[in-house]
Amino acid sequence: MIFSGIAFIYVFLPCVVAVYFAVPKRLKNCVLLLSGLVFYAWGEPKYVFLMLLAIVLNYICGLIIGRNISGITAKVTLVFSVTANLSMLGYFKYAGFFAENFNRLFGTDTAVLKIALPVGISFYTFQILSYVVDVYRGDVPAQKNIINFGAYVVMFPQLVAGPIVRYSDINKALVSRTHSLQKASDGVRRFAVGLAKKVIVADSFGVLCEAFKSSDDMSLAFYWLYAISFTLQIYYDFSGYSDMAVGLGKIFGFDFPENFDYPYISRSVTEFWRRWHRSLGTWFKDYLYIPLGGSRTTALKRIRNILVVWLATGFWHGAEWNFLLWGLYFAVLLIIEKMWLYKKLEKSVILSRIYLLFIVVIGFVIFNAESMAEISENISAMFGAVDIPFVSDSFFYYLKSYGILLITAVVGSTPVIKKIAVKISNHSISNVAEPVFVAVLLIASTAFIVDSSFSPFLYFRF
Repeated sequence: MIFSGIAFIYVFLPCVVAVYFAVPKRLKNCVLLLSGLVFYAWGEPKYVFLMLLAIVLNYICGLIIGRNISGITAKVTLVFSVTANLSMLGYFKYAGFFAENFNRLFGTDTAVLKIALPVGISFYTFQILSYVVDVYRGDVPAQKNIINFGAYVVMFPQLVAGPIVRYSDINKALVSRTHSLQKASDGVRRFAVGLAKKVIVADSFGVLCEAFKSSDDMSLAFYWLYAISFTLQIYYDFSGYSDMAVGLGKIFGFDFPENFDYPYISRSVTEFWRRWHRSLGTWFKDYLYIPLGGSRTTALKRIRNILVVWLATGFWHGAEWNFLLWGLYFAVLLIIEKMWLYKKLEKSVILSRIYLLFIVVIGFVIFNAESMAEISENISAMFGAVDIPFVSDSFFYYLKSYGILLITAVVGSTPVIKKIAVKISNHSISNVAEPVFVAVLLIASTAFIVDSSFSPFLYFRF
């Protein structure tokens, strides 16, 4: 089940909301737990047992660590929990990759496991790890109620594609949270905006990207149009999902962390990664980069730490070489910025933004490629190293067809629209305009959903 599906919007969600607000306070987390399991089992029923195993295992580990926080038992339990969680993630996500590359390297014929990847396993594994590590550090108390812990792990708004909600973000809200009509209204508006970003904007760019891949009328300009379109598609797709998750959280009384902060207005790669997928960036910072020594160490170790974190970040996204190359690409750029370029970029307002957008577009070409050969082909074509014309009929056709959407999407990726919305909200007309705006977005999004084929969120594969 996906957020941008008719079954979710008009059947599952209304039923869950109705039951949630009908039951007494002590049963609300039960509703969240059960609805999360149903939501997950809807598409992958066999993996719901893996989810239940993870809940029970880490609930017990949390209790043991909480009772022996300064002893050897806590350390052993922490190691066991981390090993068990990463082993499950490694088996389902990386076993086939390692077996395949082992065969290539040594010329063997080891059986390559064809294992379906449980949706969202990277996200909920990291959430669970944050819980057991934070309990061990003494940052949060162990959760003694397994229903509350289970609700945290399988809460459907952020279960399969984030944001990565740490236990410390919502541990108090799991016990006591405030519900209000205003907060629910804000949540509905946020959900409607996210839905429109996904099905109207992101999916439209997805059609353009598919048309590019199936076209025989290639040109240098068409390659760049494709690269820019995918850069916009993945932003609106993922930030749209995050908006929906944050909005749903508000309906149920939670304040999930923001995952995006207009990353395309950044002036450096360093700033970009403070604005893009913030929950993942802060997770790696707090649980890997800082424990390795962070920036408060020698220059060589600082470079090592960045390389380790970004290779891990790339590998987190998938068991493919293009993701490792993508992680290495940004690691090198971050190292260059930290050594000397960052201060120079701060002095420029325009050139620094051009530099960042250029870097990001190339990065997403690497990210979206299905093979190393495709990366080479695409980048070579974008820089004129392939014998193709500068422009083509297909380029002009799709530029004309998607020109308005491109302009709208570029403007929408900046704070301009938000600033206009804030000014309108301060006016009395907003009392009428906002409900109408939300209704129009929902109707338009529904029309797009009905008229289009199934289109899962891009980050579901991670």
